[in-house]
Amino acid sequence: MAGRNSEIVFDPRGVVETVPVSLAPRLARLEGARLGVLDNTKWNANRLLKKTTAQLRARFGFAAVNYYRKESFSKDADPDLIKTIAAENDAVLTAIGD
Repeated sequence: MAGRNSEIVFDPRGVVETVPVSLAPRLARLEGARLGVLDNTKWNANRLLKKTTAQLRARFGFAAVNYYRKESFSKDADPDLIKTIAAENDAVLTAIGD
């Protein structure tokens, strides 16, 4: 118990354990690529993604733009959804739009 002239300070950071993950290989060019767009269901994410996708599409001329939606912004995407996105696209765009 703290005395009259002392303070107890709690460190909110806790312990963070991580596993290093390699980045995916970068595409040499986006022209003609298949773009996946993952909406994480945050309130403004869809709006941000649509406007960004329109600008990217005009600039790079994607072969296809495929849209996907997570169940909830507070949950990880279903592993099957991630596999589908990876199989059907060359690059993926997602965003948090609060």
